[in-house]
Amino acid sequence: MSINRPAVTALAAALCLLTAACGSSSDDKASDTTTEAAASKTGYPVTLDNCGQKETFKKAPSRVVVMNGASVAEVSTLLALGLGDKIVANQQTYGMSEVVGRAAAIKKLPTGDVKLNDAYDIPREAMLGLRPDLVLSTTSYGFDEKNGFATRDQLKDVGANSYVSPQGCDQDTSKMTIADSYQLLRDMGKVFNVSDKAEKLIAASEKNITAVSAKVKGEKQPKVMVLFSNMSMGGNDFSSVVAKGIYNDILAKAGGSNAFENASKTSFADLSKEKVAATDVDALVVIAYNDPNPAAYAKKLLKEFPQWPAAKNNTYVTLSDSMYLGPSNDLAVEKVAKMLHPDAL
Repeated sequence: MSINRPAVTALAAALCLLTAACGSSSDDKASDTTTEAAASKTGYPVTLDNCGQKETFKKAPSRVVVMNGASVAEVSTLLALGLGDKIVANQQTYGMSEVVGRAAAIKKLPTGDVKLNDAYDIPREAMLGLRPDLVLSTTSYGFDEKNGFATRDQLKDVGANSYVSPQGCDQDTSKMTIADSYQLLRDMGKVFNVSDKAEKLIAASEKNITAVSAKVKGEKQPKVMVLFSNMSMGGNDFSSVVAKGIYNDILAKAGGSNAFENASKTSFADLSKEKVAATDVDALVVIAYNDPNPAAYAKKLLKEFPQWPAAKNNTYVTLSDSMYLGPSNDLAVEKVAKMLHPDAL
């Protein structure tokens, strides 16, 4: 465009008014550069591919809802990253934790004062009424319309992003490992622009686990029974026995093996008392899910099956959130290793 050609200038101005596309190419380039610089400085936008769905975050969420999902993975991850003040409603709690102060911190979080459904979780209308900008669910079940939950599309319609934790897309956590806990940390680090903190937590965990695993390397691997205390999940006497999942990864790194790994193709085995009695169990790991006295449950089992090596040696440990998906798996590895190989550690 030349200032010596007024007719051309006038025409261009008219086109600018009609198309709202004024501005020279140099202006466009400058604008693009400024936008890129701003995005680089803020860390946004951030896009995650989550269960085949693209979730784009233009800024850090400030109204986060954490669904129950019989988990503490998501709320513990947010707290570990210093993001508790972003939570407007949390439904996750185990009542205890291997991390000092975490259980108390979870208890202080807002619940949203919503009426929960039969799954002890947040139904659709209550969820939408919380006006979230991010909803976290352990598995895709939390966004299943058939069960009365707000779907991911419905949340998107009201401006809320959603996120399903690693291995939760098909509601099968049997392939979950400690690496998935790290993925959850990394994803939340990106979403909230605290990736440096996430990577520091991951590095510290990896360092602790590597050190423990090195000390128990070459030792005989005791057979461990892992189960949730006082929990019924099936029709048999022992329906909360762990078969597969992140628990086995923790056991392996602690120098142990799962006595019931082949009892089921899924995460949990539903076992009869006879099957449990006929299996050699060298040690017990009892996971407390809102059970104030998991040690009493462990002692009860050892008394019930005196033929176990675990009973003869009184070998057991009680754990809670460190044995689950979340930021503290290194604590579980260390505690289990100390139980199994006290002389090595």
